[in-house]
Amino acid sequence: MSKKSIKNNESFSGKILAWFDIHGREGLPWQKDISAYRVWISEIMLQQTQVKTVIPYFEKFMQSFPTVQNLADAEQDEVLKHWSGLGYYARARNMHAAAKMVCSDFNGQFPTDINSIQILKGIGRSTGAAILSIAYNKPEPILDGNVKRVLSRVFAIEGWSGKADVLKKLWLCAEETTPKKRNADYTQAIMDLGATLCTRSKPRCDDCPLKTDCIANADGTQADFPARKPKKAIPERQAIMLIIKNTNSDRNNNNEVMMIKRPPVGIWGGLWCFPQFDTETDASEWLKSYVDESLAKATKIPLLSHTFSHFKLHIQPLIIVLKHPINNSVMENHETLWYNIKTEFNGGLAAPVTTLLNTLREQDNGKNG
Repeated sequence: MSKKSIKNNESFSGKILAWFDIHGREGLPWQKDISAYRVWISEIMLQQTQVKTVIPYFEKFMQSFPTVQNLADAEQDEVLKHWSGLGYYARARNMHAAAKMVCSDFNGQFPTDINSIQILKGIGRSTGAAILSIAYNKPEPILDGNVKRVLSRVFAIEGWSGKADVLKKLWLCAEETTPKKRNADYTQAIMDLGATLCTRSKPRCDDCPLKTDCIANADGTQADFPARKPKKAIPERQAIMLIIKNTNSDRNNNNEVMMIKRPPVGIWGGLWCFPQFDTETDASEWLKSYVDESLAKATKIPLLSHTFSHFKLHIQPLIIVLKHPINNSVMENHETLWYNIKTEFNGGLAAPVTTLLNTLREQDNGKNG
C-alpha cells in the first residue's frame, strides 16, 4: 500500500499515545464534558479553521445551543448569526439540518455506527469517525487534514489527496494504524501531532515520536508531502452592492439601510446582504423599478475584495440615500428589511457586509463626533 508497510500497529499507535500523554493539548473547551454533540460541533467548526479562531465561537455556540434539541429548535438566522465570521456557511446550514434529523429520526441521540452517522447532513466518514471514537471510544480511523499530512509523510504517499487512488491509500494507512483500544485518546493524539509537530511548514521532526519510522524524515523530503492541490488561476469577478439608506427623518435619523436575505443555497446562502448585482446596468434597472431612484446619485466608497476558495470577488459599494422615506409596511416580503445600523443585527451576515456596516458606523460617528 506504500513504500513502507506497517509491521507493528501497536508500536505506531503506542508511540503516538506515549507522546500524547505528555505533550497532548489540554484544556480546549470541547475536551470538557465530552459528548457526541459537543464533539460534532467542534469538528465541524474546525474544518478549514484554526483552533484559536474556533474557541470563542464554540464557547458562545454552546452557551446559546447547549443541546442538539436547542440547535434543532433554533431559527436558521440565529444559527447563522453565531456562525458569522467563520466562513464556509454551508457548514452551519448543514449542521442545523443535521440537528433536526437527529431529533426527528434518531430520537435526539446521535447514531453510534459509522454508516448511520453519515446519513446526517454534512457528516462524512472522517467527521463521523471522529465523533464515534472521541465520544464513544470506538476504533474508527479518521482522516482529516492533519492526519493526512502525518500519514503521507510517514509512509511517503505521493500525489494529491483529492485523487481517488491517493485517498484510498491514505484510508488504508489510517485503518491499519488505528488501535483497538484508547481510541478517543488516539484520535485526539494523531490530530494533535499533525497540528503541533507535523505542520505544513517547518515540521518539528526532532520532537516527533515517529521520526525513526518516517520515510520523509529519513529522506529529507518533508516538504514534498502531502502533495499540494494542482494550482489553477483563481478567476476574478466584479459586483455592485447598493447601500440604500432610508431618507433622513425624526424616526430613523438616516441610520436605516436595506438588507436582503440571500437564497438558502449558493454563495452566502441564507445570509443577509446588501442588494448585489453583477453590473451597474443591472443595479440601475433594479434601483429604478424597486425604489424609484437613479444610480447617478450614488456615492462611491472604496472597493472591497473578498476571496472565496474558488474565486475572488471585487465589490464596488454604492451609497444611495432615498429622496422619500419607505416605510417597513412597504417591505412586506420577509426576505427584505430595514436595519438600523446602531442596533445589533439578529441574523447571519456575509463578511464584506459586516465590514461595510462597520464603515457606515465609523462614518456616522465621525459626523456626530
